[in-house]
Amino acid sequence: MVEQRPPAAPGSFEQAAAAVRAIVFRDDLTVTEITAPQGLAPDALAIAGDVRSTPDDTEAPYGTGRLVLLHDPEEPAPWNGAWRIVCFAQAPLEPEIGIDPLLADVAWTWLTDALKSRRAAHHSASGTATKTLSKGFGSLASEGDGAQIELRASWSPEGDIAPHVEAWAELLCMLAGLPPGSEGIAMLDSRRSPRG
Repeated sequence: MVEQRPPAAPGSFEQAAAAVRAIVFRDDLTVTEITAPQGLAPDALAIAGDVRSTPDDTEAPYGTGRLVLLHDPEEPAPWNGAWRIVCFAQAPLEPEIGIDPLLADVAWTWLTDALKSRRAAHHSASGTATKTLSKGFGSLASEGDGAQIELRASWSPEGDIAPHVEAWAELLCMLAGLPPGSEGIAMLDSRRSPRG
């Protein structure tokens, strides 16, 4: 019987940050480093991602998200370790999809499946999935009905950090309607309602 060892620790914060910065994302997901929130941990790195039909688009009508990598050698009790990833992903939907009673469950499953497919070992996961329906009135009536899905999650990563970031990127694309392996396939503007 072969004994399985737990994944190695991510190493230093500088090594983990370098691994995040070295990731090459698919062309329809534009990722940039942003200012990390202050006061959450001694070390933090934040990135933002926008799903766009082309890298030159100035808007992200298909989806947007953020990921923050936190490191605290004091190992805060809720983290059960020195590392924590906090992520956010949001995408507009057609109103017909937004009323699906299983939509929030599906969004959470996409995250857990993305982590599993990348072999991104983790523990102490938590999060919320929120679906929002909207209807314009008065001067906004012409904007019609809209829907949106939003997922906020956090977990304590084990092993290399890169697979966790890749899983977040996959989740963001899935929420935007782009299944894994769809790189290079044109997006249809008709999938999304004008409101989000």
